[in-house]
Amino acid sequence: MKKHLIAITLILLLIAGGVIFYLAQGDKAKLAAGADTGKEPVFTAPRSELIPTINVAEVKVWTAGEKPVAAKGLALARFADGLAHPRSMLVLPNGDILVAETNSPPRPSGGLVDRVMNYLMNKAGAGVPSANRITLLRDADGDGRAEVKTPFLTGLNSPYGMALVDGTLYVANTDALMAFPYKEGETRITAKGRKILNLPANAPNMHWTKSLTAGPTGLLYVGVGSNSNIAEDGLEGEANRAAVLEVNPRTGDYRIYASGLRNPVGLAFEPKSGALWGVVNERDMLGSDLVPDYLTRIEFGGFYGWPWNYWGGYEDRRVQPQRPEVREYTKRPDYALGNHVAPLGLAFADKVKIGGAFANGAFVGLHGSWNRKPAAGYKVVFVPFAANGEVSKAKPVDVLTGFLDADGHARGRPVDVAGDAKGALLVSDDVGGVIWRVTGGK
Repeated sequence: MKKHLIAITLILLLIAGGVIFYLAQGDKAKLAAGADTGKEPVFTAPRSELIPTINVAEVKVWTAGEKPVAAKGLALARFADGLAHPRSMLVLPNGDILVAETNSPPRPSGGLVDRVMNYLMNKAGAGVPSANRITLLRDADGDGRAEVKTPFLTGLNSPYGMALVDGTLYVANTDALMAFPYKEGETRITAKGRKILNLPANAPNMHWTKSLTAGPTGLLYVGVGSNSNIAEDGLEGEANRAAVLEVNPRTGDYRIYASGLRNPVGLAFEPKSGALWGVVNERDMLGSDLVPDYLTRIEFGGFYGWPWNYWGGYEDRRVQPQRPEVREYTKRPDYALGNHVAPLGLAFADKVKIGGAFANGAFVGLHGSWNRKPAAGYKVVFVPFAANGEVSKAKPVDVLTGFLDADGHARGRPVDVAGDAKGALLVSDDVGGVIWRVTGGK
């Protein structure tokens, strides 16, 4: 009897998946390549979708000798591999690298829709259980490859962001900001962590990652994504979400630093201006040509539109009740990265020394779309900045490509970006289980 129930469930799952794919075939991007990027992206009319466009790149991971394609003049090698879904990274003062091997907490699986979504997640390589650890990588001999790979901190709960301030390592679990004593050179922390602050993790915890960066005064900044696409079930479940929180780690006091940011993931301070910047994943189900994900300066008290508006004032008519009075207070993002490209990693070029063309600007890891035709993202790009710390009008420049093969398979998916102690660019690849190292070539 049990075998029959399993078989029936699988058949229903396949049928439901087939129906969803069939219904989602109609919307294909019509904008010219690159039109949805830059300071002045092109917008089309919204196309409200009952079922989102689905275009999941099936995983076919790298073999031993394969790798992405680096831009001309750059060289690429594996810094570390064999990792379990590596996501965010932190470069320590002694040159060691911490990487969060992590994934979403267990997702609901009771209903048919939940089963279909889990099927799609598995197909995209995102359905693996979370290792719930931070791993230390050390290149002691300086050859550009980590010969030490060891668990540094275990027993975590879907950890993501990390920051080191005054001898304390802060880790943003999906449900709490934690503090651990850190001693330079040690390869493991065994001390029990101290909770600084609970973080929103109410079911279904749609955007589970909690990004983290430290400010110049020792305050911490936590990126918390929304728990929905456009607050379909109301704003009650969105408290302290779709926002960046500013936290005093000594007291646990916090405030909302900026709001209306649907899913702010990568956070970093721009070195010339000292301003906080972030990359944000925008809303879905308005078609393949909307809405562009973006890079922007995150200002204190700034409101960036979610859920009522996007890109500085375009109204999302699906959101009810409407709030037309907030349009005049909605900040426009600084730079569009493309529709549904899923930016996750952000690093400024002050710590990356890979060549003159990449000397002043920001590196961004584009994890890649699941709901756009043709697929978008799946690469690392460089956004040029002007000398005064403002983003320029130039289009983004490809740094690493080739994460999608000619048949549309995902060989890997870039996540975080960081400059190592020698100025190389590190790129975590969660599907490939690799951290890539980009240098200036020879």
